[in-house]
Amino acid sequence: MITALLTAAGTGSRMKQDIPKQFMHVKNKPLIVYTLEAFQDHPSIDAIVVVTLPSWIDVVTAYAKQYGITKLQAIVPGGATGQESIHNGLVKIREDGAGDDDIVMIHDGNRCLVSSEIISDSVAEFKANGSAVAAIPCVEAVFRSDDSGVSSTVSIPREQLFRTQTPHSYTLGKLMWAHDEAKVRGIGDTAASCVLMHELGETVYFSAGSEQNLKITTMDDLYIFESILDARKAAV
Repeated sequence: MITALLTAAGTGSRMKQDIPKQFMHVKNKPLIVYTLEAFQDHPSIDAIVVVTLPSWIDVVTAYAKQYGITKLQAIVPGGATGQESIHNGLVKIREDGAGDDDIVMIHDGNRCLVSSEIISDSVAEFKANGSAVAAIPCVEAVFRSDDSGVSSTVSIPREQLFRTQTPHSYTLGKLMWAHDEAKVRGIGDTAASCVLMHELGETVYFSAGSEQNLKITTMDDLYIFESILDARKAAV
């Protein structure tokens, strides 16, 4: 069984809008719904769990009914941190009967353009390696700065660098172990599961990502998202 765990508990402070970014509308549709539809439409996904702000749970419930998201299994209140929010979702997935060997595909609720191909490759790489983290190669020249971005004397070869995205696919048992171990070691604020796994000494295996699989965090990202939608519509 594969459950998509969508994280949508951020307040969206960088957008400087009255509502959280994941609930902003583009083309008369909330951003979170674009993401829900991507997992609803993928045949490998059996269930969807959303972690969101407590005051928005009823809104997500209404959106699911309005847009026919029949795979939605549960909506869970988020925590104080991204790590805590993910843990809340994992606990709910376990409470609802998932076993240690079942797959959880963690995805940012505001990565609305996740494609069927990205989801499928995550499943394929998970089957090959036991986990999968969507990633894309870095194409820019990269420098490390030790003075808050004023200057640099260290260039990092870009062919060694990969930018991670979501989804992150792991077994439920592995994720629960990681969160339990994080408590033991005092690791408290890793918003990305791949970072938590790395801090626990785990190898990170990459699956296919895409430049279009952008995380909508700023108004610039929102404009890019809308432009991609327009380009896709024009290409049909």
